[in-house]
Amino acid sequence: MISDPLFFALAIPAVILIGLSKGGFGGTATLVGVPLMAIAVPPVTAAGVLLPILIVMDVVGLFAWRGRFDRGVVATMLPAAAFGVVAGYLTAASVSPDAFRLTIGLLALWFFANWFLGQRQVRAAKPQQPVKGVFWGAVAGFSSFVSHAGGPPFQVYVVPLKIDPPVFAGTSVVFFAAVNVMKLVPYFLLGQFSAENLATSAVLLPLAPAATLAGVWLVRRTDPSVFYRIIYWMLLPIGLKLAYDGLTALL
Repeated sequence: MISDPLFFALAIPAVILIGLSKGGFGGTATLVGVPLMAIAVPPVTAAGVLLPILIVMDVVGLFAWRGRFDRGVVATMLPAAAFGVVAGYLTAASVSPDAFRLTIGLLALWFFANWFLGQRQVRAAKPQQPVKGVFWGAVAGFSSFVSHAGGPPFQVYVVPLKIDPPVFAGTSVVFFAAVNVMKLVPYFLLGQFSAENLATSAVLLPLAPAATLAGVWLVRRTDPSVFYRIIYWMLLPIGLKLAYDGLTALL
């Protein structure tokens, strides 16, 4: 088990934030998990520690939001996400996580800026567009595999649909629960489930259900307009963090 006190000082708030997000706020805060924990341990170790915890959170979220999800979104994005996960595994040795972290960070910032500059305009809900759904589903699967950073690509497609917050929450939970299960075998083949990582996951695991249920509670009591403002504003610090980390590592 990892014994560095700094790691746990960073991992505990990371797991709590991720749980709140996994409870229904779009999975955005999962972006901060790997970067925050990577301050103390290698990113690959952080990702390996987090995956079992994410799956426990997914189980809690599936129970809380059972039956409440957009079937059209899932049917469009999930097969493409499977392709993205496979692509992530096949290119794991050649793709720079820092370059991809920079790309996802810039994407998050672009999405926030697009919303912020046009938030005074009244925009109608967009219809589902299968071609875009397939593209962003594949990007979400790939980025989720690389660094559990599938939140922004998922939101790029789903947020403009303006579905009801509980349905949005349930759709996010179903989508990422399936993606995380897809990642189990590739992560195992890449050696990310070491005894040390699994023992560390077990220590942090009790935080997962409580934090996820707290996120569910917040979503059910949040006004839809406030809900989406929270989603958008969460992208700003996360996008800045990812872009900064990726850029400084590449320079």
